[in-house]
Amino acid sequence: MKQPPDPASTTVASATNPDRSAGAPPTVSGAPRPRAPLWATLVATFFGAGRLKPGPGTWGSVATVIVWALISSRIPLEARTWATITAAALVTLIGIPAATQVARASGVKDPQFVVIDEVAGQLVTLIAVPLAWKTFLVGLILFRIFDILKPPPIRRLERLPEGTGIVVDDLGAGLYALAVIHLLLHFGLLMK
Repeated sequence: MKQPPDPASTTVASATNPDRSAGAPPTVSGAPRPRAPLWATLVATFFGAGRLKPGPGTWGSVATVIVWALISSRIPLEARTWATITAAALVTLIGIPAATQVARASGVKDPQFVVIDEVAGQLVTLIAVPLAWKTFLVGLILFRIFDILKPPPIRRLERLPEGTGIVVDDLGAGLYALAVIHLLLHFGLLMK
């Protein structure tokens, strides 16, 4: 009768792919890494959006735009800007420790499935942007472009330690996208 595989050996065998959803890769000594707390995993993956393929970062941004459109539609117009700023700040404050814990558990500096950074950056992009499908779509596209291209000094921000580096570079991309979308709105190149 065959014995079921030992979970520890499965973890060791999968060490070549640290960006996996089940099990934690071993440390250099071969001992398994501790798993990240559930709260950190839920936050870091934005409740599983980061597990979607392909392009988990894009899925994280899309989920953010949809969720924020639904939430902000229930917020009075005069309070939306401050609500967006507050949401971006809270996501950043909670996201940095969550990203740190998940990155440590995965053994990868910036795991692709950690998308709380995209959530924070996408929210920054949407500050004081009119609630309309065109503006939110342009905000999504601009943020993804700047997040992928990483113009200076964004790439330097990635070098910050652990969750800070994971999240703060996306805040930089969000600021670039925010500036461009407001220029488009100001000059009437983007209709509300």
